[in-house]
Amino acid sequence: MPVSKGATIINGNELAESIRKDLAVRIETTRKTRPDFQPVLAVVLDRHQNPNADRFYELKAKVGNAVGIMVERVDMPEKASIDVVIQEIRKLNEDDRISGILVQLPLGGHITMDDERTIIEAVSPEKDINGIHSHHIGMYSVRAPRPLVVPCAALAVIAVLESINISIAGLNAVVLGRSDISGGQAALMLRNHDATVTQCHSKTRNIDEIVKRADIVVAAIGKPEFVKGSWIKPGAIVIDFGTNYIPDATKRSGFRMVGDVEFGSASANASYITPVPGGLGPITISMMFRNTFLAAERMWNKRHEIKVDPPKYSVRAFLGSYGLGVWNYFMGTKRYSVSAELS
Repeated sequence: MPVSKGATIINGNELAESIRKDLAVRIETTRKTRPDFQPVLAVVLDRHQNPNADRFYELKAKVGNAVGIMVERVDMPEKASIDVVIQEIRKLNEDDRISGILVQLPLGGHITMDDERTIIEAVSPEKDINGIHSHHIGMYSVRAPRPLVVPCAALAVIAVLESINISIAGLNAVVLGRSDISGGQAALMLRNHDATVTQCHSKTRNIDEIVKRADIVVAAIGKPEFVKGSWIKPGAIVIDFGTNYIPDATKRSGFRMVGDVEFGSASANASYITPVPGGLGPITISMMFRNTFLAAERMWNKRHEIKVDPPKYSVRAFLGSYGLGVWNYFMGTKRYSVSAELS
């Protein structure tokens, strides 16, 4: 790894926009031969319990409109019980118009973590575009060569690393966090691509000393500016999933968004770093729509009795730019040797 003289900031908005443009072209091309092809993403949310639900939905609706994917909002009544939520999800599972389902968490303090897992399991694996159903986690854990859905967070991490032409194999990666949505999936992805992975969590001792050995640091711990710049090894790559708000009197809202990494001090040591905002967030959303498109394609093929194997994903398909290489990688058209990847 190179010794840093100040980090290069990875522009997540730029990378996400390139992926979305390629996705829009693919959808438009598909419709030329399949006029009835229309991907639809259903977003299940509770605006009463989640103050950010409206903003998150509007952001997804904007992206969907840009790429040609319809986004339908499914509002839950205030303090909806787990049974009510699952009943709505089952309706969406059975609706042939719906290509993908996203449950916007949290759904309120009355919904426990166990309840959230039960709700996620209620989503049909074919429509779980977030890739966090136990079916996908299990398949990914055993390094299945053709996973049905690759988790969005895992794809986002690899998008960042491939965009800077980093060879992952053999690097020491430290992942802070173990949630099914981000940290857990990032750790699996890095392990599957031959990094030596250490996963830290709330009970891990001496986290700072562990992070200091990392070539790649993935922060998904949900604590504002938890990772200090002094923890970052010179030349390390820092990927920040954090979305936290801290008081800031200079902002009209009184708050500003920060990541899990202390950006300023970490930038002095890192070779590359993702900012917050404008880093992992937009890339992850783009992957969500990528997965929605692939789900819609599978459903269309099934309805028309066209047998197609799920695409293999490749970690070698970036071509040094954000154009065709990105598309080949994320749409699975770039093939690779399974035996070589899994050896």
